[in-house]
Amino acid sequence: MARVLVPLAAGFEEIETATVVDVLRRGGIEVHLGGVDGPGPARGSRGIVFVPDGPLPTHDDFDLVVLPGGMGGTEGMAACEPLLALLRARIAHDRPVAAICAAPLVLDRAGVLPEGAFTCYPGLEGRLSVGGRRDEPVVDAGIVTTSQGPGTAMAFALHLVERLAGRERRDEVARGLLMA
Repeated sequence: MARVLVPLAAGFEEIETATVVDVLRRGGIEVHLGGVDGPGPARGSRGIVFVPDGPLPTHDDFDLVVLPGGMGGTEGMAACEPLLALLRARIAHDRPVAAICAAPLVLDRAGVLPEGAFTCYPGLEGRLSVGGRRDEPVVDAGIVTTSQGPGTAMAFALHLVERLAGRERRDEVARGLLMA
């Protein structure tokens, strides 16, 4: 079974976080919500409280790390040096990462956002050190996958299921969600 880490920092975007976690788990993928601010509850950008499974792990035995958006959560993740180091190490070893909405800013801060092969929430590209944002719901650049925001969260999550568990499993999950 594939294992995914979803870092959770106060101010995260609820739709993106819940959709990614829910769809991946429907796909038979183990998801660990790692509290960037510790193991306690985190309040999202719309006031909904999520409880992490534990603190941000110090080990990396995950098949994928997925960063949810939300400006507050993005700023919290971008200020977390252990998370930035984890992202750098993953990319250095060709291990995949994914980010949605504002979270590509975290990849940029870590120095791992690929020039011309990403997307993010429209208008945030001016805050990035790399250029070439694509106006597509999901951009898969090999080891870095990005998506635009809340409205693309389902497509993003289903893409990640396909990446981790195959097309057949992705289609099965999509049918169950009435997305196929």
